[in-house]
Amino acid sequence: MTPAGTEPAVHLETAGDAGPLLLCLHGIGSSSAAFAPQLAGLRDHVRVIAWDAPGYAKSADPDGPLDLDGFADAAADVIRSHGSSAHVLGVSWGGVIAVRLATRHPELVDSLVLADSSAGSGTDEAKAAGMRARAEELAALGPRAFAEKRGPRLVSDRAPAELVRRTVDTMADAVRLPGYGYAAEAMAGADLRPELSAVAAPALVVCGDRDTVTGVEASQVLAGGLHRSAYVIVKDAGHLANQEQPERFNAWVLSHLHITTNSRTRKG
Repeated sequence: MTPAGTEPAVHLETAGDAGPLLLCLHGIGSSSAAFAPQLAGLRDHVRVIAWDAPGYAKSADPDGPLDLDGFADAAADVIRSHGSSAHVLGVSWGGVIAVRLATRHPELVDSLVLADSSAGSGTDEAKAAGMRARAEELAALGPRAFAEKRGPRLVSDRAPAELVRRTVDTMADAVRLPGYGYAAEAMAGADLRPELSAVAAPALVVCGDRDTVTGVEASQVLAGGLHRSAYVIVKDAGHLANQEQPERFNAWVLSHLHITTNSRTRKG
């Protein structure tokens, strides 16, 4: 377990020892294991850090409830403990945290990559209610049955069986209460649409063309609301585009980091 500088201790997986810092924030039913393709594929170009959010997988349970600001502050502590700023890649719920991080701690965020994400479940009453109900579902089913029910939805119907199995195993190993419940409540209460225009960092918005969880329209809302954004569709990928099409996904991330890093260098 690697401490992030504050309590609770946050477990980190790291790769690479040169280049800009890339912090990876996983989805609500996942962990740092979701970024294995990025840790392996980007390590020769950037320093990659993937966290287990507080209350997830190998990270400690928080001492008390965390709201969206609390998760964003925990991510900020990770950045501060490893450098002065970072590019931030957030998948799904991780993207919601990343946007709040960029508005709450703009000096720490060089750029954003928002993958298969949204403005939060608070944009729709039914979605918010469904998100809040997940904690009770996890308590009733337990992590394994919960993962077996939800995990296969995260990839497309064309995903190989091995990826489906890994997705289910990752979720089963990652989720537990109370951390998942705090995350679900944070997501249910989030409507980031009013703050998107305040994000100063450049952003790449990425979405799998077969994402049926958040979907293309949710990513388009992000891309349209952000002041400086590019929008990319990853073909033949579901909600976990970074895992289902890692070579395509990593290529877009590297292109984005190259452009934004060179832009910052020229301005400097």
